Amino acid sequence: MNKLRKKGIHDMLNKHDGLQLKRTLGAFDLVMLGVGAIIGTGIFILPGTVAALHSGPAIIFSFIIAAIVCSLAAMCYSEFASSIPITGSAYTYSYSVFGEIVAWIVAWALVLEYGLAAASVATGWSAYFVSLLEGFDIVIPHALTGPFNPAEGTYFNLPAIAIVLILAFFLSFGLQESNRLNKIMVFIKISVILLFIIVGVFYVKPTNWEPFLPFGWDGVFTGAALVFFAYLGFDAVSSAAEEVKNPQKTMPIGIIGSLLICTALYVTVSLVLTGMVPYTDLNVSDPVNFAMEMVNQNWVAGFISLGAIAGMMTVILVLLYGGTRLLFALGRDQLLPKSMSRLNKNNSPVMSTWIFAILIAFCTGLLPLEKLAEMTNMGTLLAFMIVSIGVIFLRMDKQLPPGGFKVPLFPFIPILSFLSCAFLITQLSVDTWIASGIWFLVGLMIYFFYGRGHSLMNK
Repeated sequence: MNKLRKKGIHDMLNKHDGLQLKRTLGAFDLVMLGVGAIIGTGIFILPGTVAALHSGPAIIFSFIIAAIVCSLAAMCYSEFASSIPITGSAYTYSYSVFGEIVAWIVAWALVLEYGLAAASVATGWSAYFVSLLEGFDIVIPHALTGPFNPAEGTYFNLPAIAIVLILAFFLSFGLQESNRLNKIMVFIKISVILLFIIVGVFYVKPTNWEPFLPFGWDGVFTGAALVFFAYLGFDAVSSAAEEVKNPQKTMPIGIIGSLLICTALYVTVSLVLTGMVPYTDLNVSDPVNFAMEMVNQNWVAGFISLGAIAGMMTVILVLLYGGTRLLFALGRDQLLPKSMSRLNKNNSPVMSTWIFAILIAFCTGLLPLEKLAEMTNMGTLLAFMIVSIGVIFLRMDKQLPPGGFKVPLFPFIPILSFLSCAFLITQLSVDTWIASGIWFLVGLMIYFFYGRGHSLMNK
């Protein structure tokens, strides 16, 4: 049996046996989805440690370089999303140009990315939430605030489990309801970020920017490799392709627009942060709060905690959304049980939503994720590489609908994107390569023992 069998673009656009998601999202909705996915722990935690240890005030260059690398992949995603506006993100795109087994490997990588990333962020959200409650003299028992570790006195992370299941509940009511919640949370966190910038700019001391390049350009590039992962999440936006109005125009606006907005916020926050406090003092877990406390603006620090909680909620929500739509696509193609593609009255894949959410809740509630978090990057970069090189093959397909976004400077940009991601993937640790290898081996076993025999392509 040909495991490289491909799905024609015409079939992907027109044959779904009635399992079609409704197109309800506009360009603004998609940009909000992108901002919700990207801005979370990256803006509230990452700038401090990277500036202190690697880049200094030149961290703004690190963010810009990382954004350029990410934008290369974003343009490739945009061309695919406008040409094949079907849910499933890189899995669907790979199915059309490389075939079924490559598509399955990409899907398995994305399950890893969305699942571990959502679990990791939920763990961070739990820590902020517990701290906020303690400010109101509400104390959750220590045993219920961390993964299973009797030596530390923790057994499961109740707040982390709760937030994952609450957001899954909202998702089960359909994308429109979830999108309203996302917009509210995005508005809160952007307001808090702007509050920090507006208040903080009055405490900036230009002498704190000297020297601007304390670690040289080597430090800037090392910082870029680290802050690159602050941008991850925009690929989940492409999962919404099947639910977007006028996807040929809307998808590129949503993907690239959200990336530009987030880059501007990252750079501005980093500039103000390193201007307020010497970069050598920023190696703390909450640098934005720390900076406000250093200038005796504790009331702003309280709002920043609220913004961090809202920010991480939107990241979890969008990653949950991306994962559930991926499982929906796999169920529709019958590489997983068809029940995964069942839609409820709200046009939401309810089975996929709850299975994915329960798995994430289990991971975030019981497992220590510090050593597994780097595996998220393996899944993401692998998907980026395949999408980048896949654009070259996509252009050769004569079934492509006319119009839509096209990657400029073709094929230079797709090749550069592929090589950039390949370089970053070589920087991951040996332990990550081994753990990821085991994960993909399990995925291939599922494909050969179930997916290959049940696939719609057999018909």
